[in-house]
Amino acid sequence: MAEIPIVPVVAGPDAAETDAAGHGHAQGLKRALRLRDVALLYIAASLSVRWVATAAAAGPGSLIVWFFGLLGFFVPLAGCVMELSSRYPQEGGLYIWAREAFGDSAGFLTAWMYWMSNLPYFPSILYFGAGAALFGAGERGHGLAASPMYFMTFAVVWLAVITVVNIVGLEQGKWLNNLGSTGGWLSVLVLVVLGAVVAARFGVATKFTWAAMAPHLSLKDAIFWSTIFFAFSGAETASFMAEEIKEPRKTIPRALLVAGFVLASGYVAGTAALLVALPPGQVSGVDGFMHGAAVLCGRLGVPWLAVVMAGLLALSAIGGAASYLSSTSRLPFVAGIDLYLPAVFGRVHPKFGTPWVAIGVYGLAGMVMGALGQAGTSVRGAYDVMVSMTIITTFLPFLPLFAAMVKVQSRPVGPGVMRVPGGRPVAILLAVVGFASTAGTIVLSAIPADEEPNKPLALAKVLVATAVLVGAGVVVFWIAQRKRRALIADSGQ
Repeated sequence: MAEIPIVPVVAGPDAAETDAAGHGHAQGLKRALRLRDVALLYIAASLSVRWVATAAAAGPGSLIVWFFGLLGFFVPLAGCVMELSSRYPQEGGLYIWAREAFGDSAGFLTAWMYWMSNLPYFPSILYFGAGAALFGAGERGHGLAASPMYFMTFAVVWLAVITVVNIVGLEQGKWLNNLGSTGGWLSVLVLVVLGAVVAARFGVATKFTWAAMAPHLSLKDAIFWSTIFFAFSGAETASFMAEEIKEPRKTIPRALLVAGFVLASGYVAGTAALLVALPPGQVSGVDGFMHGAAVLCGRLGVPWLAVVMAGLLALSAIGGAASYLSSTSRLPFVAGIDLYLPAVFGRVHPKFGTPWVAIGVYGLAGMVMGALGQAGTSVRGAYDVMVSMTIITTFLPFLPLFAAMVKVQSRPVGPGVMRVPGGRPVAILLAVVGFASTAGTIVLSAIPADEEPNKPLALAKVLVATAVLVGAGVVVFWIAQRKRRALIADSGQ
């Protein structure tokens, strides 16, 4: 795409200057995130006990798959994020990386797919948290287990709280991420300790033989492999807030290292602990974590601890929603500064120093999704369509991220830029591995489940829904680009 000449009017309302392509720069943001905050944000965004239960349900072979996921996706993603965020330490993360590598249209569509595909995540994670809270309530919570209003209210109210707190200031909002992250890793740690004690006293419910741990190579298992890789996604989130991080070029790599250790050890040890409690056939992906925790607590005579763990899981779900809302809302903020969304999205609150319009609109969109998820049949059908639209688009933004890593290797490195160890050859290798893992997952995720009665129709729905979502982004960009060019032309007269 041809460069746009410097025209001050093109910048968003809070941009003090524009670059050679007419892109605005955010002003007034506060650097409130330190190393601890960024590491905990990564953990809150990535560590999910639902993945632990899903892996345990697949049997001991999933313990080996976790290491493939670590090497095949997390390490390439973390390496690319480290270098790209160091080369371009601006607000917006992958929006900026794709834009700088491939042009404005690629940057916008990458961000569009990312923030749209994340909207159904908010109700899904908060419904899980609502269920965990009911488990902790015991008999008193059973009456609400079948209440759509309860789950909808839980999701909408917490999204409202998360939105307001993040608008008021990142100094306040980061504590939701930090507390939620603590709920996640602490619940896994307690499960691991319980599993170790039960294994020492009573033995294990699952045999951990080499034959049992060898991964299978069927198509169904390949789909599981590719899906489990994305339990390690989330390493890209903090860079969306790069201009709100203190010393981002130093902080992001260190935080990724800490988070990677917690994720890898938590997933592997947590899966093993569940398999100590229950055989794979008795673990379900929905409530398997709490079921296994309850079994372990019961065997050790501490049933009250299961209630505590349920509270930690509810807190973890809230933290997961908070981490993605706070980070992903920065993408429409930067698009607003560049005028590919209405300029109001690029506003920074003069007192709070937060992109309050972008946060508020994204939070409101999440609340709508939370309401749709438990509304009437026809509305629930609309929600299901939205979920199906994100099956592939969840993974698509990672393709330009990895491709951008290869593209920028031919460009000069500025002072202070931290490159991956080994330089250009290793950087390209990591990007290629990450791109291949992502592409493979996209293909496999489109394959209908075995229980699907009409597989061709199911595949067609996914492909059409994906095309609709991507097409909507193309239309939004095209309209915005025309308005932007008209503004430039008018200002030049």
